[in-house]
Amino acid sequence: MEISASDRELIAVMKQYCAAKAELESLKAQLEAARQAAGEAIGVFYDPRQNAEQAADLQRSHRLREEMASLMQRAEAWGRAASGADEHDGSEAEERQSFEKRADALFGA
Repeated sequence: MEISASDRELIAVMKQYCAAKAELESLKAQLEAARQAAGEAIGVFYDPRQNAEQAADLQRSHRLREEMASLMQRAEAWGRAASGADEHDGSEAEERQSFEKRADALFGA
């Protein structure tokens, strides 16, 4: 089976998505462990303006979420495009079958 350039692009996007998700999950676990160790309230700890010590990691977690959303939008766009192509291919097949039935009726096949 040959993989198209479009399919390879989708695979690359999904690999990026999975890598970002794994990094985010790891970062969230580290942050939550730090929050619990510090005994901080959630609202205070997760606010980069109030938690300068963790601000870089908190901002990184926000960037990872944005990256994941962007990657998922690209994958969804690919899926919609592929779905549209499948629908177009299906209608062509139906037209071809309809033509073949009419031809058979006309020519007595």
